[in-house]
Parts: sequence; C-alpha cells; structure tokens
Amino acid sequence: MLSAVYRSPRKEGTYLYVEKRDDFSKVPPALLQTFGQPLLITVLNLAKREHLAQADIEKVKAALLEQGYYLQLPPPVEDLLATHKAALQQAEVNKE
Repeated sequence: MLSAVYRSPRKEGTYLYVEKRDDFSKVPPALLQTFGQPLLITVLNLAKREHLAQADIEKVKAALLEQGYYLQLPPPVEDLLATHKAALQQAEVNKE
C-alpha cells in the first residue's frame, strides 16, 4: 500500500497522507483550504513498514482504505504550569 505524504505550510507538524500522489479528490475542500498548498515530503510503502514516527500505522492504513486520506496532527503541547501545580499538590498530599 503506497501513500504520498504532504506537509502543511500553514500548520506546523501537520501532515496529510493520500493514496496517490497529487490526488486530493477524496480530501474535503474545507480541510485542503485550512491545510494550505500541500508540500510533498515522501511516498511511503506502508506494507513494508511496521510503524511510523508519530502516527499509528494501523490507523493510517484504515483511514486510507475507508476515506482515502489521513490527517496527522501535531501532538498537543504539554501544559507545564498544570504539570507543576499537580506535582505540588501531590507533594502536599504526600506530606500529610
């Protein structure tokens, strides 16, 4: 199973996988408008891979078969302040 992978010029860390190179016919127009002009990164043979760097390969394959594309969004930014507050609260609980 081949897939062309494109990066978004507008959304850092956002990638679009499609079944065929330069075929965006199955991608909703609103998504393409938000994504911006897709920039080709690579063409992958998903059948010969066991995993991808930041996406679940089985979800990518399923989405390509079901809808003809897969949108990979960047991981959420960690809220360091909330993490720090939670650690402080846990430290207080441990003192008691």
